[in-house]
Amino acid sequence: MKILKYLFFLLLVIIIAGAIYVATKDGNYQVEETAIIHAPVPVVFNEVNNFKNWDKWGPWMDDADDIIINYPENTIGENASFSWKSEKMGDGSIKNIKVIPESAIDQKLSFKSPYGESNSNVYWDFLEVEEGTKVTWGIKGEQSFMEKLAFTFMEKSFPEMIRPMYKEGLEKLNTVVLEKMSTYSINVDGITTHGGGFYMYTTTATKISQIQTKMQKMFADVSLYMEQNNISTMGNPFVLYNKWDEQNNSAIYSTGYFTPSLIITPAESTVLNGMMPVQKVIKTTLKGDYKNLKEAWDATYKYAQENNLPVNPDSPAFEVYAIRPDKSPNPANWVTEIYIPLLEVEEPTL
Repeated sequence: MKILKYLFFLLLVIIIAGAIYVATKDGNYQVEETAIIHAPVPVVFNEVNNFKNWDKWGPWMDDADDIIINYPENTIGENASFSWKSEKMGDGSIKNIKVIPESAIDQKLSFKSPYGESNSNVYWDFLEVEEGTKVTWGIKGEQSFMEKLAFTFMEKSFPEMIRPMYKEGLEKLNTVVLEKMSTYSINVDGITTHGGGFYMYTTTATKISQIQTKMQKMFADVSLYMEQNNISTMGNPFVLYNKWDEQNNSAIYSTGYFTPSLIITPAESTVLNGMMPVQKVIKTTLKGDYKNLKEAWDATYKYAQENNLPVNPDSPAFEVYAIRPDKSPNPANWVTEIYIPLLEVEEPTL
């Protein structure tokens, strides 16, 4: 009996010592990962700020095929949240506590497991860099006694388990954002009548590859001139392609804004006035990045050829920018209208 008592007391001492060891063990943790997402800050921020997007890149989604997600009415911005149930990974919820638009998000993560309920602070930081957006995703908190006890017998610590998940999540986030930004559609709307009108413009000649870069300054010059002279704009900015020489990689083009009436400019002015006639055109709408413009133009000319529509060689084709980068940072939302003027063909008399 004495031996049993000694063994009992020895076991009790071991348990007490173990409990003291676990209790005094540092349970504080902080894990963060940083990655460059090749997209503008507003695009990346909006992707993270909407919880309904998380199922596309959340690293834990692939590990729990039994997960059931519940979305409340509010899934975007401050106080937005979502919750989940899963036998494999446990039940939990996450909520936005503080949101600084296009800058930072603070969240509270609650997780229920066999070891009880734990709470952690999750944080996101978004910083504009030359390559796109530097994203930092982190989590910090303190483990309960039961959690410290459980991880004492595990091969990996809590930070060692979380770090690769966050790294994988950021890699997926980059892939998802780039895929969304690259979506586009081209629709040949067909024959319509463009109303034309008076416009202010400036003209230059460059290599075709330099057009997108050069036209931004040209638009700014015309816009500044009109603002300084109290000239109002009408409609969206446009580019007239006066001459296109693909063989020599050169183009002559004009950038401009329509005006309500004719504006007379001084002889020395680099910003000029013009008049676009009312004309029949083939219209095509591109929704997406400008890198898809060539495909949209090719589709428009193909439509003209297949339908025996005579293109007017004396009237420049043009693009109108209905939704542009200053209106939306996401290229997938840009809308460009292509217009190719047609020759007036007399209807046959019966």
